[in-house]
Amino acid sequence: MRRILLTVAYDGTNYNGWQKQNSPPVPTIQGALELALGQMLGDDTITCTGASRTDKGVHAIGQRVIVDVETTIPTDKIHLAIKRYLPEDISIVGVEDVADDFHPRLMCQKKTYEYRIWNAGWENPKERLYSGYCREYLDVERMQEGANYILGTHDFAAFCATGSSVKTTVRHIYDCTVTREREYVRILVTGSGFLYNMVRIIAGTLIYVGKGKFQPEDVKSIIESLDRTQAGYTAEAQGLTLVDMFYEL
Repeated sequence: MRRILLTVAYDGTNYNGWQKQNSPPVPTIQGALELALGQMLGDDTITCTGASRTDKGVHAIGQRVIVDVETTIPTDKIHLAIKRYLPEDISIVGVEDVADDFHPRLMCQKKTYEYRIWNAGWENPKERLYSGYCREYLDVERMQEGANYILGTHDFAAFCATGSSVKTTVRHIYDCTVTREREYVRILVTGSGFLYNMVRIIAGTLIYVGKGKFQPEDVKSIIESLDRTQAGYTAEAQGLTLVDMFYEL
């Protein structure tokens, strides 16, 4: 038995998130991946474990997934072998053999997400599935000032959606960068881990800063409040992409 680590990219538009759901059965990334692996290996008991439970409509280019398999397919050929069984909106972009005790979520040291915003006076049909939309012009310099308050170790309860059952809402943010390229505004966040909807709430809060609805220094007060109602809105799911995860292998 081999444990392999897959790096998976996907367009999350047509899926109800990563996690498989059986009641009622709906299309998920995990379900599609397990089906493809099962067809490739002739084994309908294949189970995948993902590092991040991305939500409905969220995309990824760096999701990490482990699976235990019995196969003699060379590691560098697995992505080619499975390609014929995967839908066109899911792709395996990397394969590694890892130790039997490797866990993609518990052993992840940090993650990077990108939130992309189409910021123009007109809606772009090509971006409707891959970006959040904001008509009002966003002041990126103000947004970056606000983002600087997010850096470091904080209790991010104010940036956690209700219904989460985590043991602690303390997280460490290594980097939060806001940039503009013409009509695109990008928020790139790297942290030790993220709470439920945390990046989308960060994005919604920084959008309010960019509009002038919040002052940059308000972000510090929002964090200190530990109150979700003080932060900005939860930005649209389709603007979010899981970019990368970092391990010591």
